[in-house]
Parts: sequence; C-alpha cells; structure tokens
Amino acid sequence: MQIDILGIQAFLAVAESGGFSLPAQRLHLSQTAISHRMRKLEETLGVPLLVRSGRGIALTEAGSTLLPRARAAVQQLEASCDTLRKHGQNASRWVALACLPTIAATVYVPLVRAFEAAFAGWQVRLYDSSIPEIVDLVESGTAPFGLTVAHGVKASLQMEPIGEEPFVLACPPDHPLAVRAQVHWEELLGEPLIRISLPSGNSMTIDDAIGPLRERLRWPYEAQRNVMALERVGGGLGRRVVAQLSVRPDEGVAVVPLAGPEVRRTLAVLTQRGATLTPQEEQMRDKAVALIRQRLGA
Repeated sequence: MQIDILGIQAFLAVAESGGFSLPAQRLHLSQTAISHRMRKLEETLGVPLLVRSGRGIALTEAGSTLLPRARAAVQQLEASCDTLRKHGQNASRWVALACLPTIAATVYVPLVRAFEAAFAGWQVRLYDSSIPEIVDLVESGTAPFGLTVAHGVKASLQMEPIGEEPFVLACPPDHPLAVRAQVHWEELLGEPLIRISLPSGNSMTIDDAIGPLRERLRWPYEAQRNVMALERVGGGLGRRVVAQLSVRPDEGVAVVPLAGPEVRRTLAVLTQRGATLTPQEEQMRDKAVALIRQRLGA
C-alpha cells in the first residue's frame, strides 16, 4: 500500500490541535484542502479517523490507534532527514575507505590516528567489506579506494599491488608450537583447527596451496567470522590458520610462521581508473599502503 504522507501530516496536525483552523495555518493550506487530505487518507485506510461535531473534532478508535504510531514514524523520518541534511552540509569533511576486515584489524586504528593528526576535524567512514563489495564500493565512487586482495578487475578499475601477506598459525601463547620459529603443515595433523564456515577467498587460497593434505587435517570447530575464531583460539579451543595482518597484537594469541608449503596472498589498493583523489584521500591511501608494508616487513 502506498503511504499517504500528506494525509498523515494533515491527520497529525488536526488530531493535535483539535480542529482544522490551526493546521491550515501551520501547513499554509486552506481548511478545505486539509479536509480533502483527511478524506483521502480515510478512504485509503478504509476507516474513519475523526468524528466531526458542533463541539469540535474527536478521534475514533482507529484514529486513537493510529495517532502514536504515526507521530513516532514522522518523528523518525524527520530525524533521518535532519541527519542527512547535516551530513550533506559536512560531506566535504568526510573521507571514506573500503577495506577487508582482515586488513583493517591491525591497520585501521593507526591509520585513523595518523589521518586525524594531519587533518583535524575530518571524519573517517570505514566500509569493512568483502572482496566483491569493495569492488562495487570503489566502482560506484562510494569509496575512493579499497584495500583488498589482488585479483582480476573490470576495465574501469585499477589495481596496484602492495605486498605479499603470509598465512600464519594462530595458537594459544602457552601452546608448545607458540615458541617455534616455524611450523610445518604436517605438524598440524593432530591439532584441532577452526575453519571459517562462510565461503571465502582465504579458504580457497589455503586449499589450493596444501592440496590433499587438507583432508587429513582435523576441523572440529567452525566460526562465521575471523574475530570469533581468534577468540576461540585465545580460549584454547583450537588453532587457526589466518592471514598475518588479521591478528592484532592485543588479540591474546601467538603467531607462528607456516612452511611446507608457505601460503601467501597479494594485497592491493583498488581505485577507479583515471580518478583524481583529494589531498585527504591521497594521504589516507598512501598512509594505508605504508602501514601495510610496514606490518609485512616489506
């Protein structure tokens, strides 16, 4: 059913004032126009909302039921419009970026701190999204750039490699493997591992690298998000193979390099081909790339 916004507006004005005169003045309409809007609304709803008498206006049972809900809905709509208006006034003071959550885990906080130090008063909007979503965000111009995994992109987009990120073993700090300089995949055959249940590029990267060995590993646990998987690791409920940047220093888990085979993914920055970034966007992009390379030891 189509919502009669003008009718709802007239209904609220009449119900709150108890007549047609004040609403007409408030809405800059004639009383006849207010009355017409009310009749149209009642016809749409199929029930009378007002009872008109010589003593004034009274609400019917349906009108009394509608009043608080209509008032709340209009107030919420007004608040939303006010938020958008304020955002529009300050749009030039926003910088947005799209980023894989596994990259944002260790890069976002120092990135924002550095940006705020350079551009006081500016605000940052993070789209922590999947690979396909980042492509859409950059292509639509919603985000001026994206931090993602290198892959084939559309002709309208440009992808520049940042560096190679290794996958590592995340395990409890008191686990025997935590003190090792390196762990081979064969040594994980007896370890309880945590898989991410949702399909992801990381899972395919690991599967392609270790081949048939994957079927011999134990995967007794699943999680839908990497952050929950790492929480389970810290609690001693399993081990997790993760991209290096996805583990924060304060995560409460140990990180050990993996070998035999070594698994890596290429990180990249995605932009619109031929697009010109603002000085703020350039600063944000360049700092993000520098932080990632620093974390990777590149």
